Amino acid sequence: MVFKRLLGALGVGGPTVDTVLDPAPVRPGGTLTGHIQLVGGKSDFEIEHITLELVARVEAEHEDGESEGVVAFDRFTVGGGFRLAEGEQRSVPFSVTLPWETPATQLHGQSLGVVLGVRTELSVAGAKDKGDLDQLIVAPLPVQEAVLEALGGLGFGFKSADLEYGRIGGTGQRLPFYQEIELVPSPPYAQQVNEIELTFLANPGGMEVVLEADKRGGFLSSGHDALTRFNVSHEGVEHQDWPAIVDGWIQQLVEHRASYGSPVGFGSPAAFGPGSHGLDGQHRDGHRSGPGMGTAVAAGAAGLAAGIAAGIAGGMVAGEVVDEVGDFFEGEEEEEG
Repeated sequence: MVFKRLLGALGVGGPTVDTVLDPAPVRPGGTLTGHIQLVGGKSDFEIEHITLELVARVEAEHEDGESEGVVAFDRFTVGGGFRLAEGEQRSVPFSVTLPWETPATQLHGQSLGVVLGVRTELSVAGAKDKGDLDQLIVAPLPVQEAVLEALGGLGFGFKSADLEYGRIGGTGQRLPFYQEIELVPSPPYAQQVNEIELTFLANPGGMEVVLEADKRGGFLSSGHDALTRFNVSHEGVEHQDWPAIVDGWIQQLVEHRASYGSPVGFGSPAAFGPGSHGLDGQHRDGHRSGPGMGTAVAAGAAGLAAGIAAGIAGGMVAGEVVDEVGDFFEGEEEEEG
């Protein structure tokens, strides 16, 4: 979906820009392609730079509550240095590489409720204008998909997904935010943990998988959270017994919690690693569920995708999720203006 508008900073009669992304979903670390359609205004303009900016809707936890905002996480100059004649139509193709930590926005075609966008900026004779905004669709990497499908097959259900501003200590995280996927535990673990949070931190050589259990408010949430980290490779994904591997991770997470004497149903203040989630070196409670994402206990290889679909069907339909992308970013642009 394209959000096109007149370049206001250039005044009435200025050129217009329409960025069209190729329709196929792109994966983290993959190549995003498309073209930028320019239409000249009522006079000639010198196009100095055409820039694409990757932006995300991110949540931030504060002592006095929670807020949302837009964070830019990469920027590419894809054209410029030419004159756009009056009324001229010109197409500028582009090809850029997404950061490896770019969060997934969907699983098996079902929206996770995570909002990413590609914002186009034109520099014309010293003036800059954010002239176009498009929704960015990102599919998970094969290893991410394998882990999620294994969790679904083990009976874990999808609850919500969001982007949290901050860093996970002791990891190789590069972006200023991270994605959290909140899961309902499978029946064998339901009496030991109330919720499991999953974060993927991909890089060219592989991926860090961060698992956290039972983040709760109250006195036990202060300090470090109970979490475990595992490293996996992008290679040989199809040859791994992912249900056994992931079940082993969950068992290790639960055993670590128990070894620190955490009561059933509450998170442990002990840390399983040199750092913790979140802002100011600390992970705080109070997550918002994604729009229309209800709890669904999923089963089968694509169980989490089924849970996402059920959540959307029971709340916000897929089209409304897409509409929210434009509403949110356009509101953010008005505040900037």
